[in-house]
Amino acid sequence: MVTLLSLWLPIVVAAVVVFIASSVIHMLLPWHKKDMIKVPGEDEVREALRKFAIPPGDYGVPHAGSMKEAGGPEFAAKLKEGPVLFMSVARNGPPNMALSFVLWFFYLLVVGKLAAYAACLALPVGAAFLPVFRLTGAVAFAGYSLALLQRPIWYGGNWCATLKSVFDGLVYALLTAAVFGWLWPR
Repeated sequence: MVTLLSLWLPIVVAAVVVFIASSVIHMLLPWHKKDMIKVPGEDEVREALRKFAIPPGDYGVPHAGSMKEAGGPEFAAKLKEGPVLFMSVARNGPPNMALSFVLWFFYLLVVGKLAAYAACLALPVGAAFLPVFRLTGAVAFAGYSLALLQRPIWYGGNWCATLKSVFDGLVYALLTAAVFGWLWPR
């Protein structure tokens, strides 16, 4: 029987490999350069919003306080009049990249651990490369990609940018699967 503890090495190695691959994809390749576009009248929009000192968080505009209000004619008129926004507001100042990198690496470890957990439940010691690759790759793909689809489905997010990120997740999953297949206990 394969234990989760015996899979610590593929979990960590896969996280390191995916961390490096994601850094290359996001910093060296032009793949995601146009995922976000500039708001028309950016300076005026920033000036107009600044006076509200909106705290960091996720917001919807217009916002209905209840399902009853969302079904009312006043809310329907606000939606029709526009603009309709789903926005995330971050803290002012440069992003804390060190914290983001630490959290990203932790996330990679969690996805690897979930892939390892599924594999150790289903596969024996000495399993061939391909079954290990298939199972850990499928679980890793779910962990890296599937939740991304919720944004364009529910909040009008950019389908093109989302699908590029889903493809990134596929690359990460294939790398994770290859590491697990390579380092699976014999």
